[in-house]
Amino acid sequence: MTGYNVAILGATGAVGQEFLNLIEERKFPFKSLKLLASKRSAGKTIDFMGERYTVEEATENSFAGVDIALFAGGSASKTFAPAAVRAGAVVIDNSSAFRMDPEVPLIVPEVNPEAISSHKGIIANPNCTTIIMLMALKPLLAEARIKRIVVSTYQAVSGAGKEAMAELEEQSRAIALGEKPQAKILPSASLPKHYQIAFNVIPQVDVFLDNAYSKEEMKMVNETRKILGDDTLRVTATTVRVPIYRSHAEAVNIELDRELSVKRAHELLAAFPGVQVLDDPAQMEYPMPLCTAGLDDVFVGRVRQDESVEHGLNLWVVGDQIRKGAALNALQIAEYMISHKMI
Repeated sequence: MTGYNVAILGATGAVGQEFLNLIEERKFPFKSLKLLASKRSAGKTIDFMGERYTVEEATENSFAGVDIALFAGGSASKTFAPAAVRAGAVVIDNSSAFRMDPEVPLIVPEVNPEAISSHKGIIANPNCTTIIMLMALKPLLAEARIKRIVVSTYQAVSGAGKEAMAELEEQSRAIALGEKPQAKILPSASLPKHYQIAFNVIPQVDVFLDNAYSKEEMKMVNETRKILGDDTLRVTATTVRVPIYRSHAEAVNIELDRELSVKRAHELLAAFPGVQVLDDPAQMEYPMPLCTAGLDDVFVGRVRQDESVEHGLNLWVVGDQIRKGAALNALQIAEYMISHKMI
């Protein structure tokens, strides 16, 4: 096959737009392209690679002839993923709808590509924070088992969509002009109360559950266990929204079952595809969201021994939420399947 019939559901959103950027950058072998969105966005036009595409309203009949359906995320996945599979497409889904379904593989291509072969039409893309963290932890598993993970995240507003990014800009401008900023989106647009994100941090990402953890925090716990295939792994997370446009940062503390030196950790990380080490305290060199936005790799720095526990390490991990945390990871799944003749 010289190319694949591709559909993008959610084409007008931040992740959908990143899909288009990456398809062009990576010369993804598409033969035809169908752009789908909600009724509200239908009729919009998008210029892409010299062609003008009209966004169509997604329906259950939108996937006839589609080989690969890239879903940007959201509640529409529950409705349209089964319809796309019935039409013969492979769905790679960015929403949380299928991640913990035991019948659906949850994939980071550099971490557990072998699980792709078990798919039954739908493949789930993990949560952005989980992807970014596991890109830094997987290399270390070559020499030590991880017994416990404690992670605190510093999450960009891009994780809440284009509207949250626009709100950060609007609030910042209002404050600079001495005006009162308006909050309508964060922590979640669906909640009855909203907080200013400009010049603030919000210790809530998504809704709270009965155990007082947020849904985002439990995603990291459960998804990490599923991807690594270890239900006994102890994981605890605190997720925080910060006034950054894109690129999530994570402070990750791990307890290992044996000693792993900082030098050896650096070597393992530097050799792993998709990871770069930026770690020179003497020169004040470490990853920051400002320097990693728009880049594909996950960056790791501040690697140091945890002096409070035996066989502990601290890492500072930063990656672009829209790229590796969403669109890039999904497209890499499709590329892996193509290269291994699974489509």
